[in-house]
Amino acid sequence: MSPFFIKALQLILSLSILIVLHEMGHFIPAKLFKTRVEKFFLFFDVKFALFKKKIGETVYGLGWLPLGGYVKISGMIDESMDKEQMAKPPQEWEFRSKPAWQRLIIMIGGVTVNIILGFLIYMMVLFVWGSQELSNDDVQGGLSVSENVKEYGFRDGDLITKIDDEELDNILSMNGGLKINRYLMMRDIKTVEVLHSDGSKETIEIPEDIDTKLFKAGDMNPFAFEADPLLNGITKGSNAEKAGLKAGDRILAVNGDALASWQDFDTYKKENLDKELILTVETENNERKEVVVTADSTGMVGMSVNPYNRISPREREYSLGESLTKGFDYAYWTLHDYVAQFKFVFTKEGATQVGGFGAIGNMFAPIWDWHSFWMQTALLSIILAFMNILPIPALDGGHVMFLLYEIITGRKPNDKFMEYAQMVGFFILIGLVLFANGNDVYRWLFDRTAPSVRW
Repeated sequence: MSPFFIKALQLILSLSILIVLHEMGHFIPAKLFKTRVEKFFLFFDVKFALFKKKIGETVYGLGWLPLGGYVKISGMIDESMDKEQMAKPPQEWEFRSKPAWQRLIIMIGGVTVNIILGFLIYMMVLFVWGSQELSNDDVQGGLSVSENVKEYGFRDGDLITKIDDEELDNILSMNGGLKINRYLMMRDIKTVEVLHSDGSKETIEIPEDIDTKLFKAGDMNPFAFEADPLLNGITKGSNAEKAGLKAGDRILAVNGDALASWQDFDTYKKENLDKELILTVETENNERKEVVVTADSTGMVGMSVNPYNRISPREREYSLGESLTKGFDYAYWTLHDYVAQFKFVFTKEGATQVGGFGAIGNMFAPIWDWHSFWMQTALLSIILAFMNILPIPALDGGHVMFLLYEIITGRKPNDKFMEYAQMVGFFILIGLVLFANGNDVYRWLFDRTAPSVRW
């Protein structure tokens, strides 16, 4: 099965789990408060449903349009825009007849479930798979540093010893990336202590706007491990494949200049865009050959390496108690970091990098890996919770906003106003979905190197 279909299947399964549980978060409190639920659907049943069955007073079904799911609660102004029902006198089993505090609990139920689910999945992942740990002693040659942070005093070969006076026993985050990159982009840190390759230590002051500068430069990972230029992947139809390069080949030199690491090659190609590069290559059979490739205007050649091929992280196991505390901590900071990165959406660069289903699908591994699947599902659950609580009419957060207004003022917005608000919110959401997925199409056609802020 192709990597595309494996990613697509993982995406559909992940979203199905999250959508069903999210809607259960609305369904259960609605039933507890004796509110009638007319429909419970996974995916949207526009015009027709793939499957539906009525059990009791509720129709359960599977729609054909995989853009979400819904529960239709009697007496509630929602995306169904059922004006006929709302024109009738309120009934005791309807949403509109319930006290505001009950309606509020019903509306925040979905977000609550997604938050709890994200936290529980991270705890489960740590308990089942543990995590990887890496100390500075395990990193030979230090880290590779991008030009965007060298101006602050960082150098190639640096090791990060402290962040805001906190010593780093493990330089990896739970998702395998370097903690320093996440801290620079998402956390309000003040200082970083580094051990330079010459043995000297230095405490570097971090400017407040470093995250914005790095984001605008498209440099979300300014620190990286030095990696051997040993190819582990070739993109189909790329310049690398046309040149005859294969996974397992090792690049020894470019235009006669010997390579010490993959980062050296990366720098070399960026300085020679749209120019032919003569690569001296050693194959898996220890044969040497020269091939000619061209890096296009974006720096793409179509080959990749394992960025961790010079390091060997240690596996750490966790007891049930440790997995609960560590998982909670990681989930909290994942939510914090996602909210922190949301500000980039409102920049010129961020707007062009917003991604839809294509970007979300690319979060998943090209092979079926349950560890990776659950990590991405936990992240999506937290993202879904945050996005749904935004105060946009038609989202849960829009309903919560109006309910809080009612509880505080004692005045309920009239039905006509709610209908118009729902329509405005619906069109906003449709516009955002089209914009985000349009960005995916644009990147697929013209700029496959662009990072994306998931939407």
